[in-house]
Amino acid sequence: MRSYYTRHFIPLAAMLAAFGAPMAASPAAAQGDLLVAPTRVILDGRRGTEVILSNIGSEEATYRIGLELRRMNDEGALIPVERENANELEQAALSMIRYAPRRITLPPGQPQAVRIGARPDAELPDGEYRVHMSFHAIPRPRPVTEEAAAAEGIQIRLTPIYGVTIPIIVRHGRLEAQIAIENPRVEMGADGAKLMLGLSRTGESSTYGELRVTRPGEATPVYLVRGIAVYSEVGNRTVEFKLTPEQADALKGPLRFEYREMPENGGEVIAAVDTVLG
Repeated sequence: MRSYYTRHFIPLAAMLAAFGAPMAASPAAAQGDLLVAPTRVILDGRRGTEVILSNIGSEEATYRIGLELRRMNDEGALIPVERENANELEQAALSMIRYAPRRITLPPGQPQAVRIGARPDAELPDGEYRVHMSFHAIPRPRPVTEEAAAAEGIQIRLTPIYGVTIPIIVRHGRLEAQIAIENPRVEMGADGAKLMLGLSRTGESSTYGELRVTRPGEATPVYLVRGIAVYSEVGNRTVEFKLTPEQADALKGPLRFEYREMPENGGEVIAAVDTVLG
């Protein structure tokens, strides 16, 4: 019997702002029995930080740690990029990131830190440089007795290889970004209602935050989505969210749409627009 492996790859992201050191904790990402926190790291190259891996399963597990390249498209999807196709920013990012260890074996319930730092070249142009750090579970070998049980015939076993990725961003120099919210609307389709809008970005830096929709004079949002990124390679991103009938009913009349920094990073308004939805 031969065993084949297939990869289930789940990129997850949330925010840690760190200029020199982490400024705030951010939510953890979990996939399979692996918990990773924080799920987003920003460095300025002077000091490093740590990411904590925790095995929340009941068995010992081994994880392989590596760096990957991903680019965001105008729908917000992160597309893998082979290293031979990397542009100058991506090549520079790969060359400056340092991390250790690169393989970790964790007993159940035990956490361990992965140290991360950046060493920008002295002549590095100002800009934002990004890689994605991946954490993949390495499947445990199966006993020979299990192989012998399938002596008659051929079986194919699919073993999921679970993974988590987090962005590692180095911001070098004085960078800015401007965002505008464009054409917020609710559209009806065959699978129900969707909230749709555009995020138009200019400048050298990416943005990350939450979308808050409120009624005039009310502080409590009628709709809230956290963890929306617009990376520096994207000028215009289309955002859409499926709505329940109750949410669609709430998104009618005069409304204020705000794209804000995450609450743990100050919650400042990045962009806002007032509109009326029918």
